Parts: sequence; structure tokens; C-alpha cells
Amino acid sequence: MTEIRNYGVLLVEDDSIDAELALKVFKKLRIETRVTVASDGLEALIHIFGISSTPTQKLEHLPKVIFLDLKLPRMDGFEVLRRLKADDRSKTIPVVILTSSGEERDIRRAYELQANGYVIKPVDAERYEQVIAAIVEYWVNINESREHEIHDVLATN
Repeated sequence: MTEIRNYGVLLVEDDSIDAELALKVFKKLRIETRVTVASDGLEALIHIFGISSTPTQKLEHLPKVIFLDLKLPRMDGFEVLRRLKADDRSKTIPVVILTSSGEERDIRRAYELQANGYVIKPVDAERYEQVIAAIVEYWVNINESREHEIHDVLATN
């Protein structure tokens, strides 16, 4: 597997076991970057926007990709996704839903809110690691990000 370099990842996951498994995969892939874990939706938004961000304020912590669970305390993943995609400063960050829900209404709603992908977490730990490795490989290493657009938006603010 190709070594992945210098890209920020925000993992929004309230289940500590799932978060630890994902971090184990990131370590195996030798990601040379900060992988930040937010344990709820509000913490994720604070990481992106800060505590008292205004719509014209430059953002400091823009990850290359966000892996977002839906069922989160304090603020669910749908609301986090809605807010991220509604803000010009964060709307081009790829957000991949990583959840246990396979309900059609959840999948549809996530895509209506402009999720970039929807992955159902496998129950089996070994399969979970394989799935995480596959989505990390694609979204962090293969996918061409739109970082230039993010920086262009920030430069105009």
C-alpha cells in the first residue's frame, strides 16, 4: 500500500472502540499527518470553525477529509454535515459518512445534504479495518481534493 503523507483527517466518532480500530488502521498505513478524533458533533464543528467563528473569518483547521458518524451525542451527524456544506469555507471538504445505519432514509438524507460517500460500518473488527483501509486509501491518497478551491475561498475572505 502506498504511504500517505501530510493530509489532515478528522474522524468524528463517539464509539471509542471504533475510533481505536480506525486509528490502528491509520497507523498501519503510516499516515504522516494529524488524525484528529472528535467524539461528538459539536466538538467536530468547534474543531473546524472554532468557538466564535464569523462567516468571514479564515479557518485554521481544515482537514483533507472528514469521516463522520451519524449517531452522535450533543449534535448528530446530519446537523454537522448540513452546517459544513452550508458554509463556503468548508463546503468543499469531502465528508464520508461512516455509520452503522443502513436505513435507506439515512442514506438518502446524507446524500441530499451533500455527503461525498456513505459507508456502513461492518460489525466484524477485521472487516471494519479492511473497510477503513479502503476508504482512507481512496479519500486520502487517491482522490484529488479540492483544496485549491478552499484556499481560493479563504484568500477572498
